[in-house]
Amino acid sequence: MNKKQPYMNVGAAILFGIFGLLFFVLICRYFSIEISGEVNGQPLAAKAQQKYKHEGTLQASRGIIYDRKGMVIAEDTAAYTLIAILDKKMTTNPKNPQHVTDLNKTANELSKYIDLDESEIYSILSNGKKKKRFQVEFGKEGKDIDYNTKKKIESLKLPGITFSRDSKRYYPNGIFASHVVGYTDRTQQKDGTYNSVGQMGIEKTLNDQLTGENGKINYESDLWGYILPDGKEKISPAKNGNDVYLTIDQKIQTFLEDAMGQVVKEYKPKKIIAVVADPKTGDILAMGQRPSFQPETRDGIAKSWHNEAIETSYEPGSTMKIFTLAAAVQEGVFNPNEKYQSGSYRVTEKSQVIHDHNYSGWGSITYLEGVQRSSNVAFAKIAKEKLGFEKFREYLSKFGFDKPTGIELPDETSGKIQYHYPIEKITTAYGQGTAITAIQQIQAATAIANDGKMLKPHIVEKIVNHDTGKTIKETAPEVVSTPISAETAKEVRDILETVVTSPKGTGGRYKIDGYSVAGKTGTANIPGPNGKYLPGVNNYIFSFLGMAPKDNPKLIVYVAVQQPHLEGMEAGQGAIPVSAIFNPVMKNSLHYLNIQPSKLEVAAINKLPKFIGDSVDETVKGLKSDGFEPIVLGSGDKVVGQLPKAGTTIMEGEKVIIQTDGKLTAPDMTGWSLRDVMKVANLADLKLTSKGKGFVTRQNIKPKEPLKSGDYLIVDLKTPEEQSIKSENSNQQSDENSVQD
Repeated sequence: MNKKQPYMNVGAAILFGIFGLLFFVLICRYFSIEISGEVNGQPLAAKAQQKYKHEGTLQASRGIIYDRKGMVIAEDTAAYTLIAILDKKMTTNPKNPQHVTDLNKTANELSKYIDLDESEIYSILSNGKKKKRFQVEFGKEGKDIDYNTKKKIESLKLPGITFSRDSKRYYPNGIFASHVVGYTDRTQQKDGTYNSVGQMGIEKTLNDQLTGENGKINYESDLWGYILPDGKEKISPAKNGNDVYLTIDQKIQTFLEDAMGQVVKEYKPKKIIAVVADPKTGDILAMGQRPSFQPETRDGIAKSWHNEAIETSYEPGSTMKIFTLAAAVQEGVFNPNEKYQSGSYRVTEKSQVIHDHNYSGWGSITYLEGVQRSSNVAFAKIAKEKLGFEKFREYLSKFGFDKPTGIELPDETSGKIQYHYPIEKITTAYGQGTAITAIQQIQAATAIANDGKMLKPHIVEKIVNHDTGKTIKETAPEVVSTPISAETAKEVRDILETVVTSPKGTGGRYKIDGYSVAGKTGTANIPGPNGKYLPGVNNYIFSFLGMAPKDNPKLIVYVAVQQPHLEGMEAGQGAIPVSAIFNPVMKNSLHYLNIQPSKLEVAAINKLPKFIGDSVDETVKGLKSDGFEPIVLGSGDKVVGQLPKAGTTIMEGEKVIIQTDGKLTAPDMTGWSLRDVMKVANLADLKLTSKGKGFVTRQNIKPKEPLKSGDYLIVDLKTPEEQSIKSENSNQQSDENSVQD
């Protein structure tokens, strides 16, 4: 027993030594950490801060896009993503499961609220379970869920179904100036958050202004992530994106959208371009096109990626004649009463022949009538013989056709002026060969409507700080050129009014009750894949560029309709769908802007006296002095018959047919109404046969040929719109650079 005692003492000593050594190492380590504050080169304070201090992101909102009166066009709104939790570990109480327990029921219920079949939802859930995923989402159909739908799904109390909150871009008006406003895509940032990035229109052009700057929050928490009551918080607030006010007027834009939608429904054109502008400021009040798209869902965007009014240049057709006319008036070389030979014209001996749209022309007519009838020959002669090619080219630049307008929209293209050869120079004068954009035409038209001052078009009115309400930038009217004088502008408007009011004019369909409209029709060829123009009476871009009221225009409206489906009597009458947009948009907009209708001058009404037995010369003088148009049949000196009859009430300007006692000869009835032709047939005892509607374009008895009782008088009539379209024979001459209006 005593022999064991020494061994026990040695063992105890060894243990004491070991524990002493460990205690010494621990004390040294303690003081080492206390003094250095590091473990294995890692600062303990930093590690603690990393564990208990957290950083969160404060999401900034994208700026709101408004119309000129503060109506919301685009804004951020709350959106939710549907999530299904599949991991059983999330459930701690079997009576209150926190994961999906019944795949069939869940799939069945969710299919009622998201755009996925029950089988597709079940497949997503079951595949997630097989792959042991913690949670699954439901693709595009499970994103951007609105608040009301979220509440309905939550009311089902489906185990494991939850939501993550986000925001999305909301466009409350649907298809509404879609290519102007644009759309956004969600892209992931470096900090893991998502931002909206503009991809078209104003959303793209002003993306930097609309995009906000995310804020940060730093806070201390306990082991479980709860904020400590005495913890330090540091907040860097988010800076929301700036708000943008457009020049677009929601009401006028709605007028335009409705009218375009109706024309698409009735005539199914391949394309429509339409713009409404304020000529006094350059503000674009409405801009639209078809096809269009839904900016929120992108439905329809594959049919048209471009803003056609900005990004597409095309041959304008005869709307270009407005600016050729303005140049000639400004230079003092346009005499409305001077006559020229219509029909065809050759700019040089070796050049191709150009023709009027009816191919044969109207004989010798005045230049004013040439404007009204949209004669290509008239404008070819103006460009070459009156202005001269160098001077005309200067005006093309003055009107801004060789450079972009600079409007605040992306990807604007410029005009393509073809001006190398003489044939190109004269075709440019009437809108063929050279290609320009719709917005360039609008800008140039402001010079006509705004007394010679051409204004840069704007789509942005101002940019405002969302958080402070302070205006950062405001757009003011900007005169970019003064190509013509105020006097010239007024004269051009007066001439363009006759295009609408004259029976010989091509713009008769654009009359608006109570308002004087000045404008010009256009019918432009469409190049085909073989380099030649497409044949067929409907294969054109039909257009009208007009302004009202004529004396002090408040609005400019441009409408172009490409290849509408017109059949039967309507075939080739492109003014029908164009006027179906122009007229209601112009009229409704003028009413909305409280532009009062003009007091229309009523033509004088008189009772016709009896002329039978009177001198022909005295009768003609008297009729002219009273404002009537006398038509004399025969070479005699005395009046033996008249129509209308004595005592008939007629209006100023009406034709009065006078039959003389001499040999009767046929008058030139081109441009006459059927009613006036009937007067001649009755007096001369002719058998009348007419074909078509509108005004006379051909008569079988040539002017000055004798009229015999019982002869047949056959006349062809066409509306101004029909006259503005080529015949099939004229289509075959497209390689000779004929264009129509």
